[in-house]
Amino acid sequence: MKLTESGKLIAVAISISSLLLVTGCSSGGLSKPNENAFVSGSGVAVYIKPADRKIAPIIGGPTLDGTSLTLLPNKVTVINVWASWCSPCRAEAPLLQDFSQQYPEIQFAGILTRDNFTSAQSFVARFKLTYPSFVDDSLLTKFRGSLTPNAIPTTLIIDASGYVAARISGEVTVALLRDLITKVKSEPHNA
Repeated sequence: MKLTESGKLIAVAISISSLLLVTGCSSGGLSKPNENAFVSGSGVAVYIKPADRKIAPIIGGPTLDGTSLTLLPNKVTVINVWASWCSPCRAEAPLLQDFSQQYPEIQFAGILTRDNFTSAQSFVARFKLTYPSFVDDSLLTKFRGSLTPNAIPTTLIIDASGYVAARISGEVTVALLRDLITKVKSEPHNA
């Protein structure tokens, strides 16, 4: 059986996505001694000291609503990797939406992974999500060398200087997300 070019690309994308999810989950995603990790609620959180952070990739591309968007630089940003079939994603969606309203100075966005558009659009409508969700899985691989999204759900926090500051692997909790946002927001901006 001969694969077409698009078939080969799809196979490679699926392999990379699967590899990211499997390898990250096996160790909790910890790879460096300068990462502070702790368990709170149902997620494992990693906070990186400002001096040890890696630059975040530019997040942009097609969104679930059919537009194209690039997130603004120089803003604290919360990125949630999700799928409609994921139970913890459904549980945390109202919390993320509430936080996006409570913190209008912070940019919130989602990255849809391993899902179909119809189910994802129903998810967004059901939870009345007002922040954008990107539909390009290749965005996840751009975090390689930093705190990669290693589970579904994963929530990343990017500081105002454009560096990956924290990751929550698993469902976020109010206390954990508020603590990390407050910590990252209070840091001096070095852009």
